Amino acid sequence: MSLNLTPEQIQAYFTRHDGSYGFARWGRPIAPIVFGVEDETLKVIKGAIEAVVTLSGHQMAETDPELGSNLMFFFFRDWGELLEVPDLDRLIPGLTALVARLKAADASQYRAFRFDDTGAIQAGFVFLRMEGAMAELPAETLALSQAAQMILLWGDQAFAETSPLAVLPETGATILKPEVAGIIAAAYDRMMPPSADDASHALRLFARLQG
Repeated sequence: MSLNLTPEQIQAYFTRHDGSYGFARWGRPIAPIVFGVEDETLKVIKGAIEAVVTLSGHQMAETDPELGSNLMFFFFRDWGELLEVPDLDRLIPGLTALVARLKAADASQYRAFRFDDTGAIQAGFVFLRMEGAMAELPAETLALSQAAQMILLWGDQAFAETSPLAVLPETGATILKPEVAGIIAAAYDRMMPPSADDASHALRLFARLQG
């Protein structure tokens, strides 16, 4: 697969707002759980996660031996609802201050990750406030977009202005953009490291995309 991506464009996907480079992939099978949706939507979300995990060549599991579930999705209407979730403040340190900050910013989504000793992703938490534009998205679109954004630690601006998704003009189906799918697959190559903080990592991803 050869995609028209430069090393600089790949690097930008993993560059933080302060200019530093930060990459991580999951180091253990992903065991998701979803709170706050109907059963039909739950199937769509789990299906999207499974599709992206399959693309990456990684694995899913029913349970995580340490945490039970290591990928948690929370759907809600107001950020304040998170303060009522039992023990969430143990999983997300500084939850009260975080909720206040997200409320003040009128944020619609937030992701948090925990990492193991190798820097690989150990657990992920996805918070989605279903109001306004977010609530109007089709479930399939929302699920695939969120699955793509949780499979790697991307830079905080990676999808701020552009979606990881594309629509096929022939069928109207929503898919991952080929360049995003390519980066995900390359990132999970068994010869690649589980985490990286040096931008030379982007050159290694670029080399795999030329293969």
